[in-house]
Amino acid sequence: MTRSHGSVAETGGRGWAPSDRERVAAIASAIACVAVVGIGLSLSIPLLSIEMERRGASSTLIGLNTAMAGISSICVVPFVPRIAARMGVVPLLVISIVVSAASLVAFPLLPGIAAWFPLRFVFSAGLGALFVLSEYWINAAAPPSRRGLVLGIYTTVLALGFAVGPLLIALVGTEGLWPYLLGAVLVLGGLLPIFLARGLSPVVEGGSGRGVLGYLRLAPPALLAALAYGAVETGIFAILPLYGLRIGYDAQGAASLVSLIALGNVLFQIPFGWLADRVDRVAVLLGTSLACAVGSALIPVASGSAMALGILLFLWGGLAGTLYTVGLAALGAKVPPGDLAGANATFVVLYNVGLILGPPVIGGGLDLAPPDGFAYALLALFLAYAVVLVPSLPRAGGRISP
Repeated sequence: MTRSHGSVAETGGRGWAPSDRERVAAIASAIACVAVVGIGLSLSIPLLSIEMERRGASSTLIGLNTAMAGISSICVVPFVPRIAARMGVVPLLVISIVVSAASLVAFPLLPGIAAWFPLRFVFSAGLGALFVLSEYWINAAAPPSRRGLVLGIYTTVLALGFAVGPLLIALVGTEGLWPYLLGAVLVLGGLLPIFLARGLSPVVEGGSGRGVLGYLRLAPPALLAALAYGAVETGIFAILPLYGLRIGYDAQGAASLVSLIALGNVLFQIPFGWLADRVDRVAVLLGTSLACAVGSALIPVASGSAMALGILLFLWGGLAGTLYTVGLAALGAKVPPGDLAGANATFVVLYNVGLILGPPVIGGGLDLAPPDGFAYALLALFLAYAVVLVPSLPRAGGRISP
């Protein structure tokens, strides 16, 4: 049956328009699936790093192993829409979840760290496919007039899921097989919402066969939002604690700065998703990137006061996080229905490219001009993205994009 946004229900049949109840059920199921897996993922990432250090791995080796996640996504994610078009969304989601859960349990069972590199590749490939298909499902099911709000709810729930993982570690510890089994069970929990909404899942259409560059030409503001946010997010989480140490914070205080960023990220998604449904989304992206550039420039000024820096990081981090939500909403509005799955895959690929590029750029800024080079590198990244957005702004008196 033909579904909204050009997607097709897997049951096949005559065309029909989905009811509000079906939309809500499909969206809620996809969000629940990603949220459950987000909890498992946020539990597993620190577990793997801690276990590698316990086995004597250097920080460099741990970093290289972690980088396999981005490499895996870049290599595998572009092929996900093609595979889903042949297999179906639900079967591929099920395989992705099972592979991810099985890989997670295998980590503590393997004696050598060398085997963790291909295993991390497989683990991350499963998760990459899961996120591409879930975001495609949400974007396809969301009503065009409320796409920003729906995606704001999605990113908020996902952020909350990522916050739960570290809390679970505090409860179960980091030693033995049990933490990994718990993570695997949580990942497998994503099968339940998929099963309940299996009749509402979309079919991936053939699309136009565009590559990454083809999609970039089609929707540069939306897709480069993923690249910019990926670079900034990973740079913030990796380098901000180091900046805190350089300006006189102790280790605990420096780490707490990241918590302020995460809190703002949770609270800003829904309001800005709602705003993106009422104002041109490119204008929202431009305003956000310029505001974040100003916030970056103010970091050295605010660093002398713990309260001022805390408030600034909360506001600035919350704004930066909305680039992902608004960019994803802009992508759903711009891309033809048949190309939506491929565009979502490109979005995830560029986000992972940003994850790889961000830390060297921002960390390099900190080394070249300590300590405020951290802020100046962020300022340059936001301004570079803002420059890209200007040609895509609606002309005066023109129609506001959906």
